Amino acid sequence: MIKIILVDDQIMVRTGIRRLLEEIVDFSVIAEVSSGEEALVLARDHQPDCMLMDVSLPGIGALEATRRMLRVNPDLAVIGLGVQSDGPYPLHMLSAGACGYLSKACSARELFNAVRSVVQGHRYVSGDVARRMVVAGVDARRTPVDELSRRELEVLVMVSQAQTQHEIAESLCVSPKTVSTYRTRICRKLGVNTDVELVHIALRYGLIELRS
Repeated sequence: MIKIILVDDQIMVRTGIRRLLEEIVDFSVIAEVSSGEEALVLARDHQPDCMLMDVSLPGIGALEATRRMLRVNPDLAVIGLGVQSDGPYPLHMLSAGACGYLSKACSARELFNAVRSVVQGHRYVSGDVARRMVVAGVDARRTPVDELSRRELEVLVMVSQAQTQHEIAESLCVSPKTVSTYRTRICRKLGVNTDVELVHIALRYGLIELRS
């Protein structure tokens, strides 16, 4: 039996994915949570085989959550789920240790194949995501967010989610001064000055989602 945990802050998304997975006799959704912090606890206490995780999570975010979970459960297979198939998240998630990345627009069959594949020790990336990653590797027309480091990307997402400097510092285990330095670098690289502009960029490139 493949033990799966769902991580998404939108309950309707979790419900839809759970219903799909429960159609497969050897899949067992043992829990569903809404944040990376909760996922960390479950990864340690329940030893799931696979974690399906939204990449636009609030709090510590998907990248930091993935790194921390793999430190406590190295055998865990993490699959990132994103709304958009382009942007910097697929590569950053794989670099953080995830075994796969799926577009939320993928078919049920592809979802099932991805879970089975990563649990068997393979990597799995949605076809449309993989094609865009290949194109991005040979295309000089990179987006501004591609120039951000993994940590800068995390800080950008957290700022765009209206987290305070102290909240970000606590989540990432760094000082508020370090967070301020990251924010300055991000603004310089993106050519903006305000948090509102940062939010617009995060929305444009699919780093955060509009929540109802």
